[in-house]
Amino acid sequence: MTNRQSSADHDHDHGHGHAEPSGWWGKITHLVRPHSHEAAEKVDAAMESSAEGMRALWVSLAGLGLTTVIQAVVVAVSGSIALLGDTLHNAADALTAVPLGVAFWLGRRPPTRRYTYGYGRAEDLAGIAIVAAIAASSIAAAYAAIQRLADPQPVSHLWAVAAAALVGFAGNELVARYRIRTGRRIGSAALVADGLHARTDGFTSLAVLLGAAGIALGWHQADPIVGLLITLAILSVLRQAAREVYRRLMDAVDPALIDQAENALRATSGVLGLGQVRMRWIGHRLRAECDVIVDARATAVQAHTIAVDAEHALIHAIPRLRAATVHADPDSGDGTDHHAPLTAHR
Repeated sequence: MTNRQSSADHDHDHGHGHAEPSGWWGKITHLVRPHSHEAAEKVDAAMESSAEGMRALWVSLAGLGLTTVIQAVVVAVSGSIALLGDTLHNAADALTAVPLGVAFWLGRRPPTRRYTYGYGRAEDLAGIAIVAAIAASSIAAAYAAIQRLADPQPVSHLWAVAAAALVGFAGNELVARYRIRTGRRIGSAALVADGLHARTDGFTSLAVLLGAAGIALGWHQADPIVGLLITLAILSVLRQAAREVYRRLMDAVDPALIDQAENALRATSGVLGLGQVRMRWIGHRLRAECDVIVDARATAVQAHTIAVDAEHALIHAIPRLRAATVHADPDSGDGTDHHAPLTAHR
């Protein structure tokens, strides 16, 4: 049985079809230890992905911060309550970088005797906070729309309001795409959820734009009615984000990953069959636990070699796999259950 921590980005170019590591330092360390599975390489991979997440947060914070400042200036000039709400949404979305930043920072810390799997779950907790923020945004948007229907308010400088709305939409959509793309690349459900949150605020900006157009045409209820429709869109995004975070908290994985793992294990020389194959996400890294069946006549060294080869195959087959525990079960051919002493405990 083998339970060695393995790099999630085991990217070495020696016939396994992996990309070259990025950056001059990555290339140097790659040349020095092209086959290493040691602790230094594991820490480098985790730090690189966390650093990429932190970079996405800083870029998002800067983009949304600039968008918020521009919109705040227009709010002061026009007195638009709808644009004020959109500005507050953007400011709140920018501040969601705080829990994610803390989560990525915690994720860099090494495991301890108490937190033996590390601190990757902090990202899932941050995801809960982000889903709550999306829910609060939908409630605020609905409340503002209903209040505007009950008490219409005049809006001046409609051209400036429309321009600010376009700035809000463009800023949020660019940030959303960047967060979602980065989150999916490094496997961070929380960062993806945060990107979806930014997209909801982009929808709110469009509501401001369409409302301004309706007011210009003399339909003063256009803004609140469109706001209610956008609230429904926000709720749809909320459902998507909540489902993704919920699945991560419940240790769900894409079934296609299990198929890939099983195919890689079956293709390993010496593996006669498979038992259980399980995976779970911890932050933006995967862990695997697998049972493989080997010849009962194999020595302990031979069985361990097969388990190591199986783990190596998994590392190359599964993106972002951080660690694998591969247990070798002997196949005696007579149906003997070698785990019989454990039956009463299961």
